[in-house]
Amino acid sequence: MAPAPPRVEIGNEFSRPDGVPVVALAGGVGAAKLVRGFALEGLGRRLSVVVNTGDDLEAFGLRICPDLDTITYTLAGLSNRTWGWGIEGDSFRCLNALGRLGADTWFGLGDQDLATHLWRTSLLNQGWGLAAVTAQICEALGVEVSVLPMAEGYTPTLVETDAGRLHLQEYLVREKCGPRVRGFEYTGLDSQRPAPGVEKAIRNARIIVICPSNPFISVGPILAVPGIRQAVASSPALVAAVSPIVGGRALKGPAAKMLEELGHPVSAEGVARIYRGLLDVFVLDERDAGSAPAIERLGMRVVVRNTVMDTPSAKRALARALLRLL
Repeated sequence: MAPAPPRVEIGNEFSRPDGVPVVALAGGVGAAKLVRGFALEGLGRRLSVVVNTGDDLEAFGLRICPDLDTITYTLAGLSNRTWGWGIEGDSFRCLNALGRLGADTWFGLGDQDLATHLWRTSLLNQGWGLAAVTAQICEALGVEVSVLPMAEGYTPTLVETDAGRLHLQEYLVREKCGPRVRGFEYTGLDSQRPAPGVEKAIRNARIIVICPSNPFISVGPILAVPGIRQAVASSPALVAAVSPIVGGRALKGPAAKMLEELGHPVSAEGVARIYRGLLDVFVLDERDAGSAPAIERLGMRVVVRNTVMDTPSAKRALARALLRLL
């Protein structure tokens, strides 16, 4: 029998005079690296991570939450060091067995990873909300950071392509980002509200950081949840974003390809224009420092730092630089 669902709350550190409550809007491997940097800086429950669930998938009767799991596994020190997602050292015996039985196995699920999806789905089927399930999984894995889904419902992002409409994971994994992108549909969000804890975290934050995530498929769904964009825009917190484009390319994922195909400049400035009107600060990588004047003309302050988080010290340094903006 499953335990009773926990209350989803923000930690007591918000009431401490020396506590700096931080909210990160996150999705993808780049976001997980920055969130890890904040955790290494000792934020603990003072950090709330609002995670994209538009990439969620239902497969084999299971609710799979790739971004939630990437953030959670990274904070728990379990994530695959090569891929950035999945669990280090995981095996794929179950998936291979499913393939032998004739199942479509284009979406890779490791054996330990499957345990997460089985447990999540079991709790959801018992009436738990996704926020409570996520809190329970984080507690079980020793994650102190408050990891919050953007919403509780199943709201998959669909990608409009020249090959037809695809679920985001079909586009990313099965089609390997091959088809040309024409647009996106954030399905089911009209009937959703922010998950428990999200609005309170934003309301209490002193700094809100949009992680170096794809603006269309990682951050876009979060801001499309009714109430979240308004909460960020009206917050007295400092709102900052870290560019996911460095030197004209994305370090991970299809952000550069999507920018180009949708008619945006493939540059940090192109990303800054998407967030125009929402940000106080835009963080550029050092190799894009020449774009600073153009971005400042958009009405936001520019901070230039090394944003390539290829070592634990680089993760911590960028997180520390963001905290120092206060």
